[in-house]
Amino acid sequence: MTEVANVSVSDAAAKRISAILKSEPEKTALRISVEGGGCSGFSYKYDLVDVQDEDDIVIEKLGAKVLIDSISLPYIGGSEIDFVDDLMGQSFQIRNPNATASCGCGTSFSI
Repeated sequence: MTEVANVSVSDAAAKRISAILKSEPEKTALRISVEGGGCSGFSYKYDLVDVQDEDDIVIEKLGAKVLIDSISLPYIGGSEIDFVDDLMGQSFQIRNPNATASCGCGTSFSI
C-alpha cells in the first residue's frame, strides 16, 4: 500500500482509479473530500478532476492519482481507501478509524 499523510490506497483501489482515469483522458486524478451532511453527519465525495490545488495531499500508486484537500484530511487521516467488488456491487470504501458511526450506504459517517 502507498501511504501519504497516514492515508493509504489499496492495490485494488489504485487499479480501479487508474482504469477510470484512462477512460476519462481529460481527467488526471480522483479527488476525495469530506462534506457536512449525509445520514450520519459527514459524507465522502468523489470527483474526477483535472486540477490539483496547492494544499492538496497527493497519493500516487500504480498509475492512480488521489487528491485530498487539507480541510478534509483531518477527518480521514489514518484511513484506507479500498475498492470492493462483491455480490453487493462495486464501490470505493474508506475504512476510517476516526468514524464512530457509519451509515449503511457506506458514504456517510460521524466522528
